[in-house]
Amino acid sequence: MLNPDEVKTVLEAALLAGRTPLTIAELRRLFDEDIGADTVRRLLDELRLNWKDRGVELVNLASGWRFQTRPAFQKYLERISPERPPRYSRAVLETLAIIAYRQPVTRGDIEDVRGVTVSPGIIKALESRSWIDVVGHRDVPGRPALYATTKAFLDDLGLRSLQELPPLEEIVRTLDLNPEETPPETADIPEAEKPEPDAPAAAESAGA
Repeated sequence: MLNPDEVKTVLEAALLAGRTPLTIAELRRLFDEDIGADTVRRLLDELRLNWKDRGVELVNLASGWRFQTRPAFQKYLERISPERPPRYSRAVLETLAIIAYRQPVTRGDIEDVRGVTVSPGIIKALESRSWIDVVGHRDVPGRPALYATTKAFLDDLGLRSLQELPPLEEIVRTLDLNPEETPPETADIPEAEKPEPDAPAAAESAGA
């Protein structure tokens, strides 16, 4: 039977080795004995405190728990990894903003807000980053696809749920979207307009 410190060490090793966030359920499967979810959460909180003064932090995201570099050190890491982030057009950023703050939405909904046609390339660009996905179809003629943001989108923002979505300008800055033009206007997307808790979006908390 492992003592709490040994369990915490195993959790630390798994999280440091993991390439993606790990949920409480996944972390519990590390052990032969039945360690309760509350116990795992408590030990994770202790582990997070153990790392609070380091360059890496333990965070709880939409998809689970993971270690990540603290934002303050990103500028140093960029010197050894100079890859530039992809550039996105104003149209892509506007579309992402509409989906994030009004989800779930159809292409028609997006076009109503933007006043122009949404090209397939825009949707494909967001899907390729795993930031949006089809979460259903509207029950109208043609059954258009409903789009919503994903857990990966929230993970990249460092958030656990849609209710924590920041203003659009902060999303652009946090994701380092490097827009080709001036960041999209937010007049049509009020900051206070957040998705309802029961919105059928794909980016709900993973129970972490």
